[in-house]
Amino acid sequence: MREGDPIAEAIVASLDQYFHDLDGEAPCAVYDMVLARMEKPLLTLVLERVSGNQTRAAEMLGINRNTLRKKLQTYDLL
Repeated sequence: MREGDPIAEAIVASLDQYFHDLDGEAPCAVYDMVLARMEKPLLTLVLERVSGNQTRAAEMLGINRNTLRKKLQTYDLL
């Protein structure tokens, strides 16, 4: 992790808290949980920035428009 990277620092802090809150319980499916918690607000924010234009949102995200649409459906954002 690069020092001074606020996004990475926020993720580390959140995961540290998550593991602490487990209080000894075994974590499960952490990767999918983190992606879901990060991806929905990311998609929402990018769509707001481009006034709902999915083509521009896909370009901004660096993903295919069809991939974006599938993700939007997954998170009930359509």
